[in-house]
Amino acid sequence: MHRILTIINLFARSIIVRKVYFLLAVLMLICIGCEWRLKSNDEASDSQAVTIERYDRMEGLYLTTGDYSALMQLNKSYPTQTRTLIEDVLQLGQVNDPDINAKFLQFFSDSTLQQMINDVQEQFANIDDLNKELTEAFRRLKEEIPSLEMPLVYTQIGSFDQSIIVGNKTLGISLDKYLGVNYPFYVEHYSDMQRKMMTRKMITPDCLSFYLLSLYPLTAEDSTQDARDRHMGKIQWVVNRITDRQVFDNPRVADVDSFMNDNKQISVERLLRDDIIY
Repeated sequence: MHRILTIINLFARSIIVRKVYFLLAVLMLICIGCEWRLKSNDEASDSQAVTIERYDRMEGLYLTTGDYSALMQLNKSYPTQTRTLIEDVLQLGQVNDPDINAKFLQFFSDSTLQQMINDVQEQFANIDDLNKELTEAFRRLKEEIPSLEMPLVYTQIGSFDQSIIVGNKTLGISLDKYLGVNYPFYVEHYSDMQRKMMTRKMITPDCLSFYLLSLYPLTAEDSTQDARDRHMGKIQWVVNRITDRQVFDNPRVADVDSFMNDNKQISVERLLRDDIIY
C-alpha cells in the first residue's frame, strides 16, 4: 500500500510540474508577443520621427574657414542640397562649373553674411525643439492624409532670400530667415509685418505650408488672385489645425473654419485635393 501511495504522489507531482512548465511556456509566448508588438510600435514611431539634417553646420564651416575637407563633405554627403543651394537659391551658376567653389566662398565673404552665419550657429546650436515639433506635426498630418510621404528635412544657410525650399520629398529650412523680429538686418530691410513671421516659432508652420503647397498646387485654371487666396486659406486652416495654434488669422481662414464646422464629413485630404468652394 505504501508503495502504491508513493507512485500516486510521484504521478501527481509530475502532472503539477507539467502544468507549471505549460503555464511558463504560455507566459513566455505572451511576453514575446508583447515585446514584438512594442518593438513594432517603436519601429513605426521611429519611421515617422523627423530628424533634421544639419547641412548648415558643414556649410557654415566651409564658408567661414574655407576648409577644403568641409567642401568635400558637402559635395559627398549632401550633393542634392548643395546643387539646390548654389544653382536655385543663390543662383551662382552650375555646381560643376570650374570656379563655382570660389564663387560660393566669395559670395559669403561679405561681413554682414559672415556675422549672420555666426548668429545662425549660435541661435540654432540646439534644435531638439524643432525635431520634436516637426515630428508631432507630420505625425498628425499623416493621420489626416494617410498617403502622405514624410519629407527629408535639412537646415541650410541662404542669403536672406527664400525661407523654405521644397524639392523632391525634401524640405530645406533657411535658418537665416528665422533669426527673430529684432534681428538688425531684418529691422533695416523688412517691414514689421514681415519680421513677425521671421521667428523660430514660424519654422514648423512654414514647413507644413510649403510642403502642402507642393503636394496640392494650384492648377493653371486656378491662377486668378481669388483662386490663389482661397487655396491659401485652405492651406493655412490646415496648418492651424495641425499645429493646434492660430498661426494664421485672416478672413479666408475664418471662412474655411466656418465651412468645415458645417461640413464635418469633408476630410482634410478632400478639402485640399478637390476644388471645394467655401
